Amino acid sequence: MEEFKSGFVTLVGRTNVGKSTLLNALVKEKVAITANKVQTTRTAIKAIINDDKYQIIVTDTPGIHKPKNKLGETMVDTAFTMFSEVDVILFLIDATSNEIGRGDRRILDKIIESQKPCILIINKIDLVQKDKLLNLIKIYSDEYDFKAVIPVSAFKKNGIENIICELTKILPKGPKYYSEYEYTDQTMRQMAEEIIREKALKFLNDEVPHGIYVEVEKFKDRKTTKGEDIYDIDAIIYCIRESHKGIIIGKGGNLLKKIATCARKDMEEMTRHKGEFKSLGKSQRRLARKR
Repeated sequence: MEEFKSGFVTLVGRTNVGKSTLLNALVKEKVAITANKVQTTRTAIKAIINDDKYQIIVTDTPGIHKPKNKLGETMVDTAFTMFSEVDVILFLIDATSNEIGRGDRRILDKIIESQKPCILIINKIDLVQKDKLLNLIKIYSDEYDFKAVIPVSAFKKNGIENIICELTKILPKGPKYYSEYEYTDQTMRQMAEEIIREKALKFLNDEVPHGIYVEVEKFKDRKTTKGEDIYDIDAIIYCIRESHKGIIIGKGGNLLKKIATCARKDMEEMTRHKGEFKSLGKSQRRLARKR
């Protein structure tokens, strides 16, 4: 009988390299929000990949960037702290790179220092020619003895199974740390907060998103008069500056409603329940508070 394997993996890379997209592709569920903005992921998010033969717990860390404030410093520290706590490191880089940039060099040096088993994943291969990809592989392979180098397109979900295959070769035999039905350690309340923040990142101006924080005050399931399952969600978006409040609400509350509508669709798809964002849709004054 084949031995059951399990273990812990951390996913690390620069900001906007596609870590959250890759994590969602690996687990085949939406566990991390995605947006074309820096610092989208603020905390370490766990995704659980289950199979009859293995259980892989992957942590998506905040993107590595040059910190401009205390929040940025904490996010970067969180990413590097994970190295000592895992069995394998997944190092994600951008296929469009021509060399080892400053951010990737910082990560690579930390990996070399840790001496942990590491798989190099080259994302966005659909955007480059084969010769450029081969050159990038050589540049990185000359720097460290990676357990494997895997080209992927996280957005198109190409090469994802190769990552899992290589991980199962490295991970030790072990128990199931989570139920086979779990695919993240986040609560539904936390996921609702992140989804709302994702939609804010999508629609708001560049100067606003990273100064916001979403708190779900109420997350309650009930049945409608027609017997349908529904979630009632009361959420507040906190903003740092008073001037941001009007931007978040939008003219006549239109932007706020847009954020709520898009968040509701994702929540309904994820929970298979209908959702009603009460505070988002009806109480604009409570939604955007100065924190």
